[in-house]
Amino acid sequence: MSAPAVHDWSLHSWREKEALQQPTYPDDASLEEALDHVSALPPLVTSWEVENLKSELARAARGDRFLLQGGECAESFGDCRADAITSRLKILMQMSLVLTYGLNTRIVRVGRFAGQYAKPRSSDTETHDGTTLPSYRGDIINDPEFSAEARRPDPQRMVEAYSSSSLTLNLVRALAEGGFADLRHPEYWDLDFMDHSPLADEYHAIADAIEDTLGFLETVTNQKLDSLQGVTFYTSHEALLLPYEEALSRSVPHKEGIYNLGTHLPWVGKRTNQPDKAHVEYARGIENPVGLKVGPDMTPRRLKTLVRTLDPEDEPGKLTLISRLGADTIGDKLAPLIQAVQATGQSVLWIADPMHGNTEKTEDGTKTRHFDNILGELEQALDIHAAEGSHLGGVHFELTGENVTECIGGARGLSEADLGQAYESHVDPRLNYEQSLEMAFSIVRKYRQLHDGP
Repeated sequence: MSAPAVHDWSLHSWREKEALQQPTYPDDASLEEALDHVSALPPLVTSWEVENLKSELARAARGDRFLLQGGECAESFGDCRADAITSRLKILMQMSLVLTYGLNTRIVRVGRFAGQYAKPRSSDTETHDGTTLPSYRGDIINDPEFSAEARRPDPQRMVEAYSSSSLTLNLVRALAEGGFADLRHPEYWDLDFMDHSPLADEYHAIADAIEDTLGFLETVTNQKLDSLQGVTFYTSHEALLLPYEEALSRSVPHKEGIYNLGTHLPWVGKRTNQPDKAHVEYARGIENPVGLKVGPDMTPRRLKTLVRTLDPEDEPGKLTLISRLGADTIGDKLAPLIQAVQATGQSVLWIADPMHGNTEKTEDGTKTRHFDNILGELEQALDIHAAEGSHLGGVHFELTGENVTECIGGARGLSEADLGQAYESHVDPRLNYEQSLEMAFSIVRKYRQLHDGP
């Protein structure tokens, strides 16, 4: 299959293709009214922010940056609260502190927030006690409560999703620019319960070492390092609900092309990454950098087609490949996929999502993930990329800054019996604050092993 040319694309051309994972709205007039409303609202991000991220991702592909992408599996409108947003930023800052210090490189921080309100599902319906209703597809579409009214797709939820995204971004930007991320004061973003973690001593040792280093530099240079007071957080979400993504995609003055101004980094998921379907059609034409989930059903031939389709000009930073293969599968699947991309001659950024391929259910039907399997896939990804002369330039995690018990294992040794203590996710299980931080330390140890030897 040959890759279509970008000049054959329009903002609406995806409507000519089969669009998977889309809800069926009961009222077309209400749908158009909601879309017209969203289309008239101000952009959530700017085109120059998008271009800055593209440049950073190009550097990550060359090994000059490391991408940390993390956040909620599916945001909820109810979690659009200062405490929930701040906790999410805190754990991303803590992880980036460990990675910056341990990898000796700059970290590109991309949050799964301010727009991650839609979720693909394996089935259009679900049945409980003999009652069958539409599946919950994320707050932007319907409600998780199991009732006919709650599960009915409501287009006005797109307006609420925009509002929640805007409020989230407002707080993120205020914190990021207002000293919250100042490396001279990591105590500003230290989680209260970190002191109870088995990793507390190691974490605080790193924080103290950084503080001492910065103090030394400021003493020697006799000037304050004001540039350390702020960092940049970019946003990302799966571009799943295509009418909403189209409504937030616009042309901008003095630049060619169409930008999705609802997020910096939209991605195409595993269930919608067919080259001849609507989601790839939409993604191939926008100016944003684009992520592509690469699952165990991906073939080398299909991946070649997708790379050429989504990045026909081989633009630096344009395409990020996110592998999510599973700990038991990655050993057989990843190397041929890397080789296929190398055969195209194109430059892409590879990152690892070790979460989604390792989801399983307990006997009572509870979704969970084992920490050891997540870490196992990540370490294998690093080994395989190294063996293939490739570069793994980042990681992608579903995580929260809250003290949840949704994934088994980690330093605390959470067991299946612990899942009920604080299981809050309506969709996929997330790493808690402690498991997330432990993962950051594990990445550092593995990188040092690969580059410095045992």
